[in-house]
Amino acid sequence: MSLASDHAVETTSGSSVEQTEIAGRSLSQIAWGRLRRDKVAMASGIVLSFVILLAIFAPLVTKVVGVDPYTFNNDAKGNVISQLGGLPVGKWGGISLDHPLGVEPLTGRDIFARLLYGARISLLIALLSTVITMVIGVVVGIIAGYSKGWLDTALGRLMDLILAFPLLLILLAMSPVLTQRLETTFHLGSNTSRVTYIILVLSLFGWPYLARIIRGQVLSLREREFVESAVAMGAGTPRILFREILPNLWAPILVYASIIIPTYIAAEATLSFLGVGLLPPTPSWGAMLSDSVSYFYTVPSFLFIPGTALFVVVLAFNLLGDSIRDALDPRAGRA
Repeated sequence: MSLASDHAVETTSGSSVEQTEIAGRSLSQIAWGRLRRDKVAMASGIVLSFVILLAIFAPLVTKVVGVDPYTFNNDAKGNVISQLGGLPVGKWGGISLDHPLGVEPLTGRDIFARLLYGARISLLIALLSTVITMVIGVVVGIIAGYSKGWLDTALGRLMDLILAFPLLLILLAMSPVLTQRLETTFHLGSNTSRVTYIILVLSLFGWPYLARIIRGQVLSLREREFVESAVAMGAGTPRILFREILPNLWAPILVYASIIIPTYIAAEATLSFLGVGLLPPTPSWGAMLSDSVSYFYTVPSFLFIPGTALFVVVLAFNLLGDSIRDALDPRAGRA
């Protein structure tokens, strides 16, 4: 009887100490502690960090390896492309010490170099589109959730209207007109105007999803005691929105950002695959996949290498997003 009582006291004491330690930490510290113990999150973070660093330092990496994404190696001296059919010389698409991932058929351009430079374009478009989406979605969602009456109704109808448009069809149909307008109006280059067009369309049609999530969170937060106290103390609406309510929204914002980034990466690859992305010879994962379809039976590595890279990056972002969501969940049973 006494042993059971002692065990109960120890268990109660241990749980109370654990709860006290948790209570003494902020939400960010608790979330980081959970992420550090999540092997999937750590593995995904390492993979993404490695890919991002390779993309940032792509010029330096390709210079060290001795390859270039734009150099044609289709002459007889290069010995990487067969003069009969233009296929890479050697097994697995011409993989060798000089070309770690092989070369493209016909052109002989190095796949490793083009993969790194293509990652720069994909990540640039995805990250900039995500930032714009976050800013518009958070601002509109907070205003819609805190407001009452006609403003909330008007913003809600605006979200419904934008969500009703088929995004992919708009991107495909409006690309020639709007990219040309960007070129003539702002004197942009062809690829710069295409990148700008993709970023604007993805972000302008993507923010309503986040705005709806934020609005739902704000509807419950505006009835909380700290908001009522700020109103009673005479705080202005901007202060209440961005100093009182916004700090309590970082969890859904971070989770949505981790989800939307891989979506935008896949969208850019899809557009390049369909011919709406960047113009050649600028590298792009989608363009590489599009070029590789014709050589699937003769040089399958030409398809599998960029396809695997795209798959791994999107999967890592999705897994990291799931881990962040679990780590920021206050109802999670692990600390």
